Amino acid sequence: MSAPSMSTSTEVPVVRSWPLLGWGISDGLVVARRNLLQTVRVPELLFFSLVQPVIFVLMFAYVFGGAIPVPGASGGAEAYREFLIPGIFGQTVAFAAAASTVGIAEDMSKGIIDRFRSLPMRTSAVLFGRTVADAARMILVLTVLSITGLIVGWRINDGFVRAVAAYALLLLFAYTVAWVGAWIGMYMRNTETANTAGLVWLFPLTFISNAFVPLQTMPAFLQHFAAWNPLSSLVLSCRNLFGNASGQTPGADDYWSLQHPEAWTVISCAIVLAVFVPLAVRRYRRANYR
Repeated sequence: MSAPSMSTSTEVPVVRSWPLLGWGISDGLVVARRNLLQTVRVPELLFFSLVQPVIFVLMFAYVFGGAIPVPGASGGAEAYREFLIPGIFGQTVAFAAAASTVGIAEDMSKGIIDRFRSLPMRTSAVLFGRTVADAARMILVLTVLSITGLIVGWRINDGFVRAVAAYALLLLFAYTVAWVGAWIGMYMRNTETANTAGLVWLFPLTFISNAFVPLQTMPAFLQHFAAWNPLSSLVLSCRNLFGNASGQTPGADDYWSLQHPEAWTVISCAIVLAVFVPLAVRRYRRANYR
């Protein structure tokens, strides 16, 4: 009597192939896609994020434009509109931080962050995905703002390549401040508090700058802060690259940040990222969201 034959099967474990960009970036892009799809599925959020900057353009262009002279430029209200639009661009990308703050706080309150933390993914992927998505939304917002600016009289006067460089700086700044917003958002327990905390520090950043008025119209003690404000260098860079009126007078050029606005914008973004990326990742690892 022959012994029964026994067949053995060996299960081969499924090994995930190493993605081209690495696990951290790959996981982060998946999270970014999730956040962008969420925006598409909630059109009200996208609608109001587009309407608010358009209202700012129309209000400043037609209500305040005739009352604010631009040094070194002629044309009255028309000159102010060319001066204004890069400032609106700067303010709008700065407010990407508020979206990150509210978005992180909302995910925390719904338990989504806890779910992400239980998944086999890089720690930084959730924050990377959130900040990339918030910066990517600015592409559509800047497109709508550019069309609105063209309608009210703004023009790109220095060619396509320099304009692309200006938009690249705007997106870099949006990505940078989104990390600051994400860090703040992880300390907030609900979206109501996050909405306030996400905006309160942005108002001094945007209004104590050259976004809406020339620096020379401010008191001397505010001019020093405004001159080194990264938003001022961003806005001045965009005005130079777009070929718009800068509103600068010889006295303002005493500041290195205003003599080399493009360089100071990149340097300040690098400094902010070097500080807040580790802070945000460490907070994400250590915080108890329950």
